[in-house]
Amino acid sequence: MNHSSITTLGELKATGYKARSVREEIRQNLVKNLSSGKKSFEGIIGYDESVIPDTERALLSKHNILFLGLRGQAKTRMARQMTNLLDEYVPVVAGSEINDDPMLPVSKFAKDQIAQHGDETLIHWLHRSERYGEKLATPDVSVADLIGDIDPIKAANLRLSFADEMVIHYGIIPRSNRGIFVINELPDLQARIQVSLFNILEEGDVQIRGFKLRMPLDIVFVFTANPEDYTNRGSIVTPLKDRIESQILTHYPRNLEDSLAITEQEATIAEEQSKRVLIGDLVKRLIEQVAFEARNNEYVDKKSGVSARLTISAFENAISAAERRAIINKEKQTQVWISDLVGIIPSLTGKIELVYEGEQEGPYQVAMNLVDKAIRSQFILYFPNPETLKKRRGTGKESMKGEENPYKPITNWFDSGNHIDILFNLSDKEKLIQLYAVDGLHALVKKYFPKINDKESALWMEFVLHGLAAHSLISKKIIDNRIEFKDLMGSMVNLGSSTFRDEDYDSEDFS
Repeated sequence: MNHSSITTLGELKATGYKARSVREEIRQNLVKNLSSGKKSFEGIIGYDESVIPDTERALLSKHNILFLGLRGQAKTRMARQMTNLLDEYVPVVAGSEINDDPMLPVSKFAKDQIAQHGDETLIHWLHRSERYGEKLATPDVSVADLIGDIDPIKAANLRLSFADEMVIHYGIIPRSNRGIFVINELPDLQARIQVSLFNILEEGDVQIRGFKLRMPLDIVFVFTANPEDYTNRGSIVTPLKDRIESQILTHYPRNLEDSLAITEQEATIAEEQSKRVLIGDLVKRLIEQVAFEARNNEYVDKKSGVSARLTISAFENAISAAERRAIINKEKQTQVWISDLVGIIPSLTGKIELVYEGEQEGPYQVAMNLVDKAIRSQFILYFPNPETLKKRRGTGKESMKGEENPYKPITNWFDSGNHIDILFNLSDKEKLIQLYAVDGLHALVKKYFPKINDKESALWMEFVLHGLAAHSLISKKIIDNRIEFKDLMGSMVNLGSSTFRDEDYDSEDFS
């Protein structure tokens, strides 16, 4: 249908146009997508076998939907993408505040227009992007905001009685008629305001200030909420929950690969940063692992959740940390080193809610421990597990299935009194000199990764140092503007000169 050439009700009738509800419209378009294999929700990663099928089943059933889940689980994005299932354009009576269908008008304005002008009634074509309404639930939201109220100024200007339907000022819900309306964070809405939604959901009508009118609105409602026990701020009243036909539970990425894909898709990296800073797969995985560690950490409030925004911000900060260092050292190109992960701490401290014990420990220390735990978890995926080595040594059995301890040359070098200080702003050239000075470090990396180039090899060499420290084979301290690696026993003897507390480096921190 060439909608641009159809401007009146008579022309619309001549095309054979038939009105259909929003729910039927979404259902039929979804059926077409499923039949052709076309995706209805693009860019939603990790939901292909869970949330998306549940949502499609709900839409096929013509249901209103409640997305229930912790923060940063793409609830609002799912709702916004439902507009893709609407027809590209639909006709409305020109001038109607509530998008009246010319074939099935519901407002007094539209009915009067059609009664007065008949087939000459002007129509307007509404794009699918304009058929979406969204409201963040806050305690100050009123019934007038959502549904409407009498407008005394309008009544005075038009010289109408308050009994005239034309004096009504429609709220955001009626103005979303023939579309999708979303209320985010539903528990934040006061209970008395939630009650005002009962009739809209069940009977599809609105009541404004006692007006004897029935306005059968045509709206698909989508609500988002955190679990009710998330805070003490409120909950969804039971009768309202009963009227929402489908409740869909969202979740965080279930594996590292999905988490990586989400971060790379969402992170905003400037073109000049991309040219100047390289970031290896190892560093990307470490950043994602931090989020997985946080979601299982005893110091982090699990009811609050750890948003996917944490890894996105951390990824951007890691790139920027490397870029800043390269600018200071006048380097044309660099890579993100493991030591640059100190730069992601501000991304962590603001995005994790701590329990009481975590607050006592301190946000900074908890964030640092999360990074160390991520290094510890990833290290054993690429190198022999030092914990297994310790146990075999303790029982007197041969270590590493008959092989010698692969870390012995490195720990011996530190035990001999050697140490290295990696400054946060150290140039790549100076860092390489320090890393290659450690006996056995390059040989260990080449043993397990013989095909990597020199730049990647250096990154893995630094990773080994951080991994050995995370497993308490050597000491690692962050002092002012540098990371100091030393032997473990010597570090314990000299703790009195350090600015760090004893418990910061207790081996229990890494268990």
